[in-house]
Amino acid sequence: MPVHIALLRAVNVGGTGKLAMSDLKALCEKAGFLDVKTFIQSGNVLFCSDLSATDAASVLDKALAEFMGKAPGVMVRSRSQLEAIAENNPFPDAKPNYLMVNFLPEAAPANALDKLVAPDGEEVHVAGREIYVHYPNGSGRSKLKLPALKHATSRNLNTVRKLAELAAEMEGAGG
Repeated sequence: MPVHIALLRAVNVGGTGKLAMSDLKALCEKAGFLDVKTFIQSGNVLFCSDLSATDAASVLDKALAEFMGKAPGVMVRSRSQLEAIAENNPFPDAKPNYLMVNFLPEAAPANALDKLVAPDGEEVHVAGREIYVHYPNGSGRSKLKLPALKHATSRNLNTVRKLAELAAEMEGAGG
């Protein structure tokens, strides 16, 4: 059974979009997903399902909408996709925690970088359904403006690698 990695948008430790990972796990199990595991308090969940990635994302987004009052947006990727994203990093000299991968629900439009404002030397690269952003001074202080990221969810390269590793472990365990 395939392992899916779901990345939730607009889920935070506190404030708007607060969702306990225990609630996320329970929601996934109620939706029929198997071997559910969450990773850090930022909306990452791995599970097994025979559903396609698109269908799994839709089921989870609907369940979250019922639970939270609105659909946060769910991007689902496979282990091999996350591994390729990490391997194809266009900024190999960037510190992994200063490189954010922004996951989009569909391929970025051709004009995705047209309204880019990168005042602190941020570097941006579009690759299909992902937009890589290297923040040389860290993302927390950045004044980067990129409207194409409005519907994206971001994970740093360390998290992307760890999620791929966890998925590989699940697959190895017969997941």
